[in-house]
Amino acid sequence: MANSDSNHKEIMSSQDSIFKFIICGTDTDIGKTLISSFFVKGLNSFYWKPIQSGIESQTDSQTVEKLAQVNREKIIKEAYVFTKPLSPHWAAEIDQKTINFDKLRLPKVQGPLIIETAGGLMVPITRNFLQIDQIKQWNLPVILVCKSSLGTLNHTLLSIEALKRRNIEILGLVVNGEKHLDNPKTLVDFSGIPLITEFPYIKKMDSNNLDKLWEELEIKNKLISLLNSKIS
Repeated sequence: MANSDSNHKEIMSSQDSIFKFIICGTDTDIGKTLISSFFVKGLNSFYWKPIQSGIESQTDSQTVEKLAQVNREKIIKEAYVFTKPLSPHWAAEIDQKTINFDKLRLPKVQGPLIIETAGGLMVPITRNFLQIDQIKQWNLPVILVCKSSLGTLNHTLLSIEALKRRNIEILGLVVNGEKHLDNPKTLVDFSGIPLITEFPYIKKMDSNNLDKLWEELEIKNKLISLLNSKIS
């Protein structure tokens, strides 16, 4: 069996193939698109939002493309775009569309991939299929985004429990928002899930800020360390 040093070298030499993650949130409007942009920018990865519900201003794919400033070819076309900002199952019904799960198969790309889900884990995709069921089928590590403020302990621990119950791998947590002195530690203590980072609130977020934060927070090294811990 390869030792941890050789495993580390293997991961370091094959980063493009191992950085494939699902960005999930404990609720809607939790900051998944911002955090997805952060990882897309830092990893120069492909981005896929399989289901987009609501197109009043711009889609999440358009937001990520603008904020991460990646080539348009890195933005994979959505499988479904629905008019109303509702749960996918209801949004699809209103638009008189039927979701074909073949269209939700993982895209074949060479390099890192960030998948952003729609809403929370238990949001229905159809009347008999939850988003967490689709996450299970994709079989990729989850990065769970949660807020830093009041209410996050209950929401986040329940989300972690749901993922664990289905044996879905959770790579780590991203706590998004104003710094909280206790919540991140409490989440780690109760869940056993590592903290990837506390993502600070910045009033005007742009591509340059994403670059600076990526380096300051040493995200790539943390990802490599977490992936190493899974195979050592």
